[in-house]
Amino acid sequence: MHEWALAEAVVSSTTVAAEKEGLERVVTVNIKIGELQQIDLEIFKFALSQLFSAKYKNVKIKITRTRATLKCKACGHQWLFNKIGLDEHVREAIHFVPEVAHSFIRCPVCTSPDFDVIQGRGVLIENIIGEKSYDRSSNSDNPGTP
Repeated sequence: MHEWALAEAVVSSTTVAAEKEGLERVVTVNIKIGELQQIDLEIFKFALSQLFSAKYKNVKIKITRTRATLKCKACGHQWLFNKIGLDEHVREAIHFVPEVAHSFIRCPVCTSPDFDVIQGRGVLIENIIGEKSYDRSSNSDNPGTP
């Protein structure tokens, strides 16, 4: 269950960041998922909702997909991963080990297998929106205020 492991990592990272920032409540988590990650979004969303509900209530999860853009190191040509037309077995291999993409993909201009993934890889927590607790006892402007 690849999606559950990724969801656990997102929830764990969010929890660490929220505690570091002193957030009492996490309201929204914005996540970017690269196209090369090729995860099942429904399973991933379900896993996130289940895992977040154990720590925070009513977290809004916003997921944006980032298209994979490749750039040839030999000729500089850029192209989109989804325009290549790979069969399902090759896509599955790339899903589990993105580094194998170099074994199956060639630059459409010069046929070089030497390219970089410019964007569209991995899972990124873009930002976390939350609420800090307000401690009235630390109000130094009005020492008499409860």
